[in-house]
Amino acid sequence: MTEFELIEKYFRRPASRAVLGGGDDCALVQIPATQNLAVTTDMLVEGRHFFAGADPYRLGWECLAVNLSDLAAMGATPRYFTLSFALPKADAAWLEPFSCGLFALADRHGVEIIGGDTTAGPLTISIAAMGEVPPLKALKRSGARVGDEVWVSHEIGGAALRLYACWGKTTIPEAHAEALKLRMEMPEPRIALGEFLRDFAHAAIDISDGLCGDMAHILRASNVGAQIHLSAIPVPNSLHEKLLGVEREMAVKLTLSGGDDYELCFTAPPSAHGAIAAKLAALGLRGGVIGHIVAEPGLQAFDERGVALSLPQSFDHFRG
Repeated sequence: MTEFELIEKYFRRPASRAVLGGGDDCALVQIPATQNLAVTTDMLVEGRHFFAGADPYRLGWECLAVNLSDLAAMGATPRYFTLSFALPKADAAWLEPFSCGLFALADRHGVEIIGGDTTAGPLTISIAAMGEVPPLKALKRSGARVGDEVWVSHEIGGAALRLYACWGKTTIPEAHAEALKLRMEMPEPRIALGEFLRDFAHAAIDISDGLCGDMAHILRASNVGAQIHLSAIPVPNSLHEKLLGVEREMAVKLTLSGGDDYELCFTAPPSAHGAIAAKLAALGLRGGVIGHIVAEPGLQAFDERGVALSLPQSFDHFRG
């Protein structure tokens, strides 16, 4: 099929919120005067961000989820997205499930596609997502304050553990394998939590490149430091077992620097503790406080005995 037949068959949808959706030189959207526009973009490259031959339905979900997670970290409500991608060929057997996965997540959060681009080339997917957030309510990285509690929204390290298993670096029980695979391939953007935190949190970020590396962005932007405790970090049972066993060193690394979790790390005053804990419970999330913000710059992590841990390097696209 041609480029335009491909778009028309799999990705053309009528605009419901946009003034003008896809199909023209530009889309047109009306932003309410009471809102700021939040914009984010992410690119996924085959062989770098996902395995060759990845399930196209799950890939469609994932490539939108990573963008919506950024909006959640800002406290923004998702509204629109554009999709641009390079494809080796116009393969209906791949495009059908890919578009279904993409729109399954889009429909869940009421997000509409308003344009994009296609070309031939190595499989590469780029999405730009847009959302709305009330003025002065966006959760920036620069708002952390001394005395804040440091939270994570849910278990972390599971996606990285699954990736290590795929690479043959460890094994995981069959009973846990599919749940961890879902964590890696179909992350859940924490939209409802992000919207709630607008009234409680001081700073936030999504954990895409690892807890320590992403926390460091908050600390640098806020000119503060943090102390966190390994035993307080929620992890999947399969990773917790490795923290207690012979693979502890690897498990500590995955807990502190494993990426692809797309959970939220945020700071909030102790006065907000009860409200946040109640919201996490209502959402079915196993998040909690993992440390606190201090005045001295830098990040320190401590084990169960209070001994300082050496911080592993988080993911960097140009260092691996």
